[in-house]
Amino acid sequence: MNGTAAATGSASCRFAHYFVVCGVDTETGLELFSALTKPSGDFDGCVPAASDNTAGEAFEQSPIRRSFKSKVLVHYPESTDRNPFNKDAVNMLCMPRGLSFRTQADRLDPQFHSFTMSFDDGTRSYGFVHTFYEEVTSAQIITAMHTLYQMHHVDMDSLVSSLDESDVESLAGVTTCLGCAGSFDPARDTLYVSKALCIFTPLPFLQAARQFLSQLHQAVTSHTPPPLPLESYIHNILYEVPLPPPGRSLRFHGVQGPIICQRPGPGELPLGEYPLGEAFSLLGVDNMVQLFTCALLETQVLLCSQDYQRLMTVAEGITTLLFPFQWQHIYLPIVSAPLHHLLDAPVPFLIGIQRREGAQRSSFHLPHEANLCFVDIDNHCVEAPEDLPVFPDQIELIQELSEVLLRFGLPPQGGAITKPTTTSPRLNSLVLEDLMEDRRNGNLGGEELAVLERLQALARRCGGGKISDGGKTLGHVFEEEEEELKAAKLNIQLREVFAGRFAAMFGRYEDFVIHSALDLDSWLSNREGTFSFDKGSFLSVQPATHLHFLSRFLETSMFSSFVDGKVISRWADREPLQQLFDSRLERDRLYDTDEEDSRTPCRYRKCTSLFESAQAIERRLLKADHTAIHPHLLDMRIGQGRHQQGYFPKLQADVLAQGQNTNKTDPKRSTVAEHSGVDNDQRQKHTFARKNLRQSKLLDSSPQAITQTHREFVDGLLSECRLKTKRMLMERMGKESVELGQGEANITGLQENTLIHGLCDLLERTWGHGLQLKQGKSALWSHLLHYQAIRYIKSNSKTLELVFHCLCESVCCSCRFIQTMNEGLSEVGQARAWIHLALEKKMLSQHLKELLTNQELLRQLYKPHAFLLCEEEREQFLFHLLSLNTVDYLCFTRVFTSINIPYRIVIIPMKKLSIAMATVNPWVCVSGELGDSGVRQISKNTQEIFFQCKNLGRLSTLQLGQENSGLLAKCLIDCVMVYNEITGHTYKFPCGRWLGKGVGDGSLERVLIGQLPPVHFSSCLSSFIPMEAANNLVKHFHKPEQERGNLTVLLCGEGGLVLSLEKFLLHGFKSNRLFQRNVFVWDFVEKAAVSMDTADQMGDLHGSTLTKGLPCDSLCHYVNAINASPRNIGKEGKFQLFVCLGIRDRLLSQWLPVLADCPLTARTYEEGALLRDRAAVHSLSRILHTLNDFTVTLETALVKGVDL
Repeated sequence: MNGTAAATGSASCRFAHYFVVCGVDTETGLELFSALTKPSGDFDGCVPAASDNTAGEAFEQSPIRRSFKSKVLVHYPESTDRNPFNKDAVNMLCMPRGLSFRTQADRLDPQFHSFTMSFDDGTRSYGFVHTFYEEVTSAQIITAMHTLYQMHHVDMDSLVSSLDESDVESLAGVTTCLGCAGSFDPARDTLYVSKALCIFTPLPFLQAARQFLSQLHQAVTSHTPPPLPLESYIHNILYEVPLPPPGRSLRFHGVQGPIICQRPGPGELPLGEYPLGEAFSLLGVDNMVQLFTCALLETQVLLCSQDYQRLMTVAEGITTLLFPFQWQHIYLPIVSAPLHHLLDAPVPFLIGIQRREGAQRSSFHLPHEANLCFVDIDNHCVEAPEDLPVFPDQIELIQELSEVLLRFGLPPQGGAITKPTTTSPRLNSLVLEDLMEDRRNGNLGGEELAVLERLQALARRCGGGKISDGGKTLGHVFEEEEEELKAAKLNIQLREVFAGRFAAMFGRYEDFVIHSALDLDSWLSNREGTFSFDKGSFLSVQPATHLHFLSRFLETSMFSSFVDGKVISRWADREPLQQLFDSRLERDRLYDTDEEDSRTPCRYRKCTSLFESAQAIERRLLKADHTAIHPHLLDMRIGQGRHQQGYFPKLQADVLAQGQNTNKTDPKRSTVAEHSGVDNDQRQKHTFARKNLRQSKLLDSSPQAITQTHREFVDGLLSECRLKTKRMLMERMGKESVELGQGEANITGLQENTLIHGLCDLLERTWGHGLQLKQGKSALWSHLLHYQAIRYIKSNSKTLELVFHCLCESVCCSCRFIQTMNEGLSEVGQARAWIHLALEKKMLSQHLKELLTNQELLRQLYKPHAFLLCEEEREQFLFHLLSLNTVDYLCFTRVFTSINIPYRIVIIPMKKLSIAMATVNPWVCVSGELGDSGVRQISKNTQEIFFQCKNLGRLSTLQLGQENSGLLAKCLIDCVMVYNEITGHTYKFPCGRWLGKGVGDGSLERVLIGQLPPVHFSSCLSSFIPMEAANNLVKHFHKPEQERGNLTVLLCGEGGLVLSLEKFLLHGFKSNRLFQRNVFVWDFVEKAAVSMDTADQMGDLHGSTLTKGLPCDSLCHYVNAINASPRNIGKEGKFQLFVCLGIRDRLLSQWLPVLADCPLTARTYEEGALLRDRAAVHSLSRILHTLNDFTVTLETALVKGVDL
């Protein structure tokens, strides 16, 4: 729905579609503007600050200051096939605040603004409105206004008489001021009313349309009549002026002078005449880039200004900069008061509202602002949503944009008060008109051109004289032309900078598009279940600083639509914007000599096509390529078209209803009849995949249309919830298919944060839909607090521990914990924290269901059309959220890393020997991704400890030990359980070993490995032979860093490399003991190291296949260092440390053949042992050798006490 898309897709070859006049209907009389009969705030179309506003504008203001309903008086032609005329919508957009009345004591300056209208097929028309004040001649209207004023005067008198003396004194000055400013007496005052002239064009010809309407109004106010009736000029622009061909300029004639317009060529950016320089001057570069980022991420953007044209300038400027992407959601740069309900829309939007003079930001209220970007244009302020990612290379982009602005004399910091370009009529002098025309067309040369340049310089120095009544000085004409050219060149250069950034970021996007369907029908039928873009691979080649923004941008509708267009292009013509973008990428690759740099978007490169693009526009504006046919006398009835100064005439309908010489050009000039834009049939190939609300429905303010609109909002929220939850589950399934049994079972890192952020945004928009009154920035958190106030009874008698016990049991307890986190979170941040916690606890659907059980609270907080009051849709919504319980998340644990978490640790001994716990004095130390708990001493005769410490993240290891060294201080430990009291996660650390001297391996300390959730392996062979464990490690390192699981689990956990290698070395081991359970691999490794060291000293290696060298020396050195460690970790712990250090230092693959060739091996192992099988040893050694390509970082708990 981008403006540039509508331009390139227009079907009509005429310059203008409609000419419209809006104003007061003298037959129906005066009727108050409907929105102003209700309470209103300081912003048109916004939710009131309080519901008890008394009588609003209708009572407080004088009738001369009130707004009344306007009507479309005439429009020509009646309708067109492709762009049907919507009378109510046009009237609303031409006069958003209705009719305004003035007297001779008020300012009567004309105003200009524009708007846009989208059609069902995705095309767009632009409306340009010139509003002026015309004297009221209708006695009925004058009498009605006088009557209203008398009634108002009586009401004010009665109000004053009913007040106390103190109130009367305070109100006296106000009433006197209001009376002077809004008085009306027909005997002494002249009444004026606003009237709007509007022209519709298929492309944003802002300057040309503005000049035409201004000249039309100037002809009305001039003392002398125009050369031809106004019908001739209107007929000419409607039926005889064509669109300029692509890459060409066109000259046509207004009432008082020539007007020129131009269109970009096939390889240039689409037409965009809205002055970006003005937008940057108003907001500044920093704010514009921030607003641009918000638009790209499809937040709700709300523009606010007293000037309607400023709203349109910023809105069109931002959407123009989105090329090659297009805004896919509600786009209404001007919203009048009757459409205030659209601010309640639970979808992304870009909406503009007019702010009344003197209104403050604090008086502005919205149901929800969690994902809102509020732009106060007049005060040069942008309030962006929380956690807005930084645009890639933002500092360099701002610097480049600042340089462009400085070259044109504009301050980058913004805040400048830009004066709108007032368009006055061109020269009336035919000589000067022809002279300037020849100058544009390049027909002046030599002496003539020199004379014109001297005349121009003289006019600038002296100010010139007036050419004629109502005309302009020659110097002013030239200055306006130069300013217009300057603005056009600045526009294209700023746009080229942004287009260059997208080309740098997505220059290789085609390499990541997935073409999985065989035909268009199969792709459409399976669109929701397939991925069209390999987001993971795309992100993996991007700079780390870009990932936060790109991961969220890849989830937007505009990017999805862009990729869909690429997929569809296999069976249909490419969409024009995408075709242009692709052609520009191909051109850049052709001229790019630094191929390696183009593949790696790490270095910022400035745009190199700025001056080339500006020169193309300059050539077209300075020399018109074509000239349309001149206005001519029409076949009108005698007496029609008579000039009456100050009054816009009643147009003769029969000559304007249809064209007589459609699309004719001057026969002396080039003929222009073609239009290179894509027709609607081709556009429909691309719009079928988009399911957007039609603007024609949005602009309908009838109760039935509003109800239907909110019904579509409800359906849209439900569909979005279904798609988001399905996407999250599909993402998880895709990861499970490559994890092969390793420890992580949840969506990790960047992609997890992106998907959950989208879910938080969806919940905020759902809870904000239909909210009665704003309670805070977060609608969800406001609801939670209301629920908590009703359901939770505060009690100071509860201890902190008791509160923690109930944290996982109810919605209120989760809220209470979020409130006590002391993280400095805003309301939006607290709501997101609550969602993260509920999602990690697998209680999100249940908690929300509990929250919605209070029907009385729902009816109190929400309007009848709210999503939460639609029972069937609400249940389906919760059902979709319930499906997320099948996936494990650690989103709360990983995001809120600095909070204190209460942990409970329980030591579980073997049941038959549980009494032995009384003889030991154990201690524990828990380690996780974020740190360790430190040593925690457990009281004697107890098996449990409760403590709080800083969030440890996902737990991985647990050190268990005891200080007593007596013979009776021993215990057989089954496992240790660690319980996170906040998230409800329970970690199991299996042990199955003795802890104490004189039993087992005599260890007083063990390092246990925990897993969450338990791991399932595909075959028993992988738990016996360590091939699979080594393969899992290789695959771990080949994943993006943010998607990797826990390395400690892969090394030391169940089925990890340590246990698999231990079973490999135990295979075929000779032992005189009855029970193999008491055989330790470390005994063999230790003896092998001693035998190698002894044999080397005695020279016995000569008869062996083992050769002395670095692997043998390093093995002996590491074994001796592990034995010298002060930690009493037992033989199993020593072997675990031996394997981990060997992997870390890239030595394990060398040690295995050394152990196989050791003479001790033949005496210790049976002939069929795996260690004596050369093929098995060689294969395992080769796989372990592949791990040498990776950097292995071990947890501190694993290597503590070993100096290697």
